[in-house]
Amino acid sequence: MKDVTLLLEDGTAFRGQSFGYEKPVAGEVVFNTAMMGYPESLTDPSYAGQLMALTYPLVGNYGVPPFSIEANGIATFMESEKIHASAIIVSDYSTEFSHWNAKESLADWLKREQVPGITGIDTRQLTKILREHGVMMGKILFDDQPDNIPSAQYEGVNYIAQVSCKEVIRYGEGKGKKVVLVDCGVKNNIIRCLLKRGVEVIRVPWNYDFNTLDFDGLFLANGPGDPDTAVDTVTHIKKFLATEKANADKGGKARPCMGICMGNQLLAKAAGATIYKLKYGHRSHNQPVQQVGTNRCFITSQNHGYAVDSTTLPSDWEPLFINMNDGSNEGIRHKHFPWFSAQFHPEAASGPVDTEFLFDDFVKLL
Repeated sequence: MKDVTLLLEDGTAFRGQSFGYEKPVAGEVVFNTAMMGYPESLTDPSYAGQLMALTYPLVGNYGVPPFSIEANGIATFMESEKIHASAIIVSDYSTEFSHWNAKESLADWLKREQVPGITGIDTRQLTKILREHGVMMGKILFDDQPDNIPSAQYEGVNYIAQVSCKEVIRYGEGKGKKVVLVDCGVKNNIIRCLLKRGVEVIRVPWNYDFNTLDFDGLFLANGPGDPDTAVDTVTHIKKFLATEKANADKGGKARPCMGICMGNQLLAKAAGATIYKLKYGHRSHNQPVQQVGTNRCFITSQNHGYAVDSTTLPSDWEPLFINMNDGSNEGIRHKHFPWFSAQFHPEAASGPVDTEFLFDDFVKLL
């Protein structure tokens, strides 16, 4: 293993060894407190542009599952078609792996997809620094290679455009109600959860004007980066909301809309609310959220760095969930129309499945 340095923008340096692809890389350094699920996290498009540090110390011991594709074109065990995180940072990489479904080691997978991985890092100290300072930019530099890569930028970069599909894709065609899914960086398990409930999914690029299509419901998917970069998406959502309100005012029925993660933020922006960046984000499998107006609390899987400012919601919108750790917004809903969202991931791959019922609620509204 080659010696390598993780250099943070404040000058803090961590020494470690490389076990992945050997190339210098820069990005936003974030931490994930989940105890498992590195194949799903690495292939989650929401990690695009980020150096992902795992707080759980032992990583790689169960290897990597096969990259098999189902008949519907979706990967069986992965959340997208490739690794989207720019690098993975761990404390102790296990060179030996054992699992009934493992086909290769984490190191071999990283090398094949040309993604750096570093081990021997004091991830507890790194996490404490990020919690105190907030997420910051960083570089992974190899001792035998010059530091010739520029510092990365994250805020203001349209990562959504980089990870979204480029053309319309249909799943389960002709099998039920039609749901337009706006792909801002969708996880495969969101599509799986919809298909399992017997609907046809029409997946469209982030900037596609879906209002021209024939559909029964709108679904706003997750994605990476700054929601303020998705100007076109917000414009199309605003048009949808205005059209449905006008139809309802004439005695018609407003079509439902559901959003997840980035979808929560984009729906809120279309409604007129504002977004702000969290100090170090929520990236874990154990975030407690409370359903507003009830005593119901759920343990959720999350991966986001921005949040909705609930105080800026218009009078006809209200918070649906709140985070029990820091009080931040975890979802919104309209007071009269069937439009709602969750900042967390009810599809949870990997993670708890406490809130998958939200998909049932959405499909019942179609």
